Amino acid sequence: MEFGRVAEEAINTIDFTLPPDGEQTLLTLAKLKPVANPQFYVGCAKWGRKEWKELIYPKKTKEADFLGEYVKHFNSIELNAIFYSLPKEEQILKWAEQVKANTNGDFMFCPKFSRTITHLKRLKDTDYLTDEYIKAISAFGQYLGPCFLQVSDNFGPNNINVLASYLEKLPADLKVFVEVRHPDWFKGEARKALFSLLARLGKGAAITDASGRRDCVHMELPTPNAFVRFVGNGGSYLDSDKARVDEWVVRLKSWLDQGLENIYFFLHQHDEADTPLIADYTIQEFNKHLKSSLPRINFITQQRGLF
Repeated sequence: MEFGRVAEEAINTIDFTLPPDGEQTLLTLAKLKPVANPQFYVGCAKWGRKEWKELIYPKKTKEADFLGEYVKHFNSIELNAIFYSLPKEEQILKWAEQVKANTNGDFMFCPKFSRTITHLKRLKDTDYLTDEYIKAISAFGQYLGPCFLQVSDNFGPNNINVLASYLEKLPADLKVFVEVRHPDWFKGEARKALFSLLARLGKGAAITDASGRRDCVHMELPTPNAFVRFVGNGGSYLDSDKARVDEWVVRLKSWLDQGLENIYFFLHQHDEADTPLIADYTIQEFNKHLKSSLPRINFITQQRGLF
């Protein structure tokens, strides 16, 4: 993942402290009480990583079988695979079958909206495309989780009416998290307008924690659900990534104590080779401090000694 990447020499100069809760978060959580069984979903953004052979995939695993191996370790995925083209229903059915064959049914795909809708058409005149997208992802059946709608970097607050119109047309029961990237969304009245709009429509906001875009760590919850895209630096910065996860655990516990219902936490790295390492640490800390019961990653090589 390249978004928010900075030069290696700049990493140690960044303040990774999480900002205070946003105004909309305070409004959302004020109405709630703690729930008995909050749900936890931890995963990555891709399963097709050859570098994970002999780490979490057996050495002779064929690429066609990567998903079947991935679901043995994670209970969810931020599905970026369908971003570059509209998904085909037959492909979705094949993925669902791979999950069914390799898990006890506890898995969730969180599919990204295709860029034809969000980036090329910029949410305009997309009724047919959106219908086709929803029809295709519906083939996930029990494995369909919330969708992830990311608008382009140059889609600024002057497009809020376009965004509102698009979201209003979506099925009310379609769970969606929205990610904006234009810096002006996070300032003044535009910020308030965006997150109050999402709250009114019952749509969530993705929080992206990347080194070079600290404004995207907005800490706003329009709904009682957290969708966090954590972009670590990996490699020699594993300890830094772990410290950042630790801070997220503290904040998520605070939100859970106030009534947060679901946590979707997806791990990215600029170099994805060692993403399972920080993912396993995240699971460990969630289980220890947030009372989740997520299975740890079953490494082929003995990696847990790192933690």
